[in-house]
Amino acid sequence: MSEDTTDETAGENQSPRDRLGEEKERAVAGFDQGVVDILSWVLDTETRARIFVYLRQHPWSTSEEVADGTGLYPSTVREALAELTEEDVVERRKRQSEGAGNNPYEYTAIAPSDLVGGVVGRVQNELNTVFNLDAHLGNEDAETTDEPVRIEVEAADDTDEDEQRS
Repeated sequence: MSEDTTDETAGENQSPRDRLGEEKERAVAGFDQGVVDILSWVLDTETRARIFVYLRQHPWSTSEEVADGTGLYPSTVREALAELTEEDVVERRKRQSEGAGNNPYEYTAIAPSDLVGGVVGRVQNELNTVFNLDAHLGNEDAETTDEPVRIEVEAADDTDEDEQRS
């Protein structure tokens, strides 16, 4: 009996609910990886992207909880959280607890719309640098414009989306 046949037989013995649960887990894992891939570009590394996604799913987590939830090394998580906090991508506060002892910091990620706003500004600056490259290189014949590229992001309006679907 081949391995494929064993897998098929095992699937036949599962309830529809169990099979759907497995499919859901696979779909969620695939979606999360797609989100992580996009965020890796926005946030510079996959590590930072995984932390951002985890914090969106589990707001106000400690660095230890983030490390456990992402499978990343605790020291890597602490370093990335410090950078993300400094860049205002993650917010930090002291966890309030009863009794004596250490109150660790807990973290939450900013809203994705706020993250996009920061990226747009960065891309706009880089495009303006490219646009004015000749001027930056000292080409005397180059025309310069302070900010020839301007990118605006508007929040989607629910009524506009409904009209577009019609």
